[in-house]
Amino acid sequence: MGFIQNIKEFIAPEEEENELELSEEEAKAVSAYEQAQDETASAIPTNANIVLFEPRGFEEAGEMANHIKHKRACCINLHKMPSELRQRTIDFLNGVVFGVGGSIKMIGENVILCSPRNLQVAGKIDVNNREEN
Repeated sequence: MGFIQNIKEFIAPEEEENELELSEEEAKAVSAYEQAQDETASAIPTNANIVLFEPRGFEEAGEMANHIKHKRACCINLHKMPSELRQRTIDFLNGVVFGVGGSIKMIGENVILCSPRNLQVAGKIDVNNREEN
């Protein structure tokens, strides 16, 4: 049986599951900064054309994507998000916007506007804050 078992392991090895184990205290130690701002964000009226977001973590990007897919523009203030998650969120939303044929614009420092194809955005905002004389 040992030889057959070795052949099975060679052909289809069973991978060990590497799970991160946290103590109960560590699992509860998620800061208020990382918590979603409110749980009622999904209760946005269906006739809304623009939805405002101030995400604290990447897990809120899925809800933003759903609004964009349902032809609602999203104005997203990323100030309260850590910088590495900020870039990840922008990259994700860039893919969503590309998928629906929309556009994404920087309208302020760490503020973006994602709009679907059915909503045209006109004008330009200088995000460099340089005053010209």
